Amino acid sequence: MDNTREVAEFLNIKFSGYSGFVWQELEAPQAHARIGYLQGMCSGQKLHELILSPFSKMESPDQFTAYLQALPFLKPYQTLTQTMESVARGYAVLLYDGRVLLLDLRTELNNSISEANVENVVQGPKNGLSEDLNTNLFLVRSRYPQPSLQIESLTAGTVSQTPIAIVYDANLADPQVLDALRRTLKEIKAPMIQAANQLELHLNRKNRSLLPTMMVTERPDRIAFNLSQGKIIVVLHGTPFALIVPVVFYDFFTSMEDLTQAYWVGRFLLTVRYIGLAINLTLASVYVAIASYNPDFLRVQLTLSIAGSRASVPYPSYIEVLFMLVMMELLTEASIRLPKSIGSTATTVGGLILGQAATQAGLVSNIMIIIVAAVAISNFVVPLAAMGFSLRVLKYILLIITTLSGLTGLIIGTAALLSYLATLESFGQKYFRLYMAKPASSPRSG
Repeated sequence: MDNTREVAEFLNIKFSGYSGFVWQELEAPQAHARIGYLQGMCSGQKLHELILSPFSKMESPDQFTAYLQALPFLKPYQTLTQTMESVARGYAVLLYDGRVLLLDLRTELNNSISEANVENVVQGPKNGLSEDLNTNLFLVRSRYPQPSLQIESLTAGTVSQTPIAIVYDANLADPQVLDALRRTLKEIKAPMIQAANQLELHLNRKNRSLLPTMMVTERPDRIAFNLSQGKIIVVLHGTPFALIVPVVFYDFFTSMEDLTQAYWVGRFLLTVRYIGLAINLTLASVYVAIASYNPDFLRVQLTLSIAGSRASVPYPSYIEVLFMLVMMELLTEASIRLPKSIGSTATTVGGLILGQAATQAGLVSNIMIIIVAAVAISNFVVPLAAMGFSLRVLKYILLIITTLSGLTGLIIGTAALLSYLATLESFGQKYFRLYMAKPASSPRSG
């Protein structure tokens, strides 16, 4: 039964507007064939060596048919849906002699893909993005094999002309967000765009925003998950990171490992991260407020303990806090900039010596060492680095307000921060959300 025309029309409809799907005509003196595949998912080398070259050298149609039947990666045609799903996973569909044949010519790139270095997980996929755009698109397609996946190619940077790709699910992505992203990308006039964070700065209409309103990730599994949530991905050539829009506050406190945990375990880990957020932002300010303005806020025993610990410190509590926080920031920066072979050792030894010597010299109190350590540790429970950097700045703003007004200033500053979060948007979508929104339940029409 000749299903070739039906299959060709079905695939053209399903992959309509998808620039990655192509048909290639094969011509020989005695035969004609068509082969369709997704560029990047299907190996060009395998296609040439195993199909194109033997077809051009065949002596008769029967000889090529016998050759095809002997291939170990041949998959028989069953249904239109099965054919579409196979093509989405990297198979090539060959229409020849009235028959439909599926050929496993998928690209194998595992040897050229490195592990994720920034967003680490204990259990779960380990692969990260690479600096090659085509490799990254292959990773995304392999994890999201849907015919509704759309890829649009653009360039960014008037001088660098960096290739970029907008990736989205046509059935789930918000058309208004997509149009706003296209328009903003076309309006960028920067000469050099070479990194995802750099592109984020130009896409962000509020360049002085305190918090990130776009997510930068290196994980293909996070990209695939966000595609299923109706979000849009911007992938750049030359960087192992991609942008995700729109995002909410909750997204920055989730790890892909949360999806593999039991429900209550995942909720517990999320709660721990929010507790770390509160400690990071307010603990140093609370210490200043209690030590200098409101000592009666605590029990008498604890108040006396703090006062006794600070008996030898010659300056106010805010100077003590600021000194230790700045030293902690220097140690953090040193651990990032130093070579990996000595970075962790140097900063660990430096931190221990600095804390012990400062305490013995009476420059800081013992309680201050505990507080700074808690603040430093809590900053690293945030799974995404961009939010961690923002929190490092925000705690100083709250510290300054608390230094001027005590505990009342801390409450006012916290309320102002929450009000600011409520006004933020990410490409027209409300930003301040502490929980996961329900995914789209039905495809978008049109």
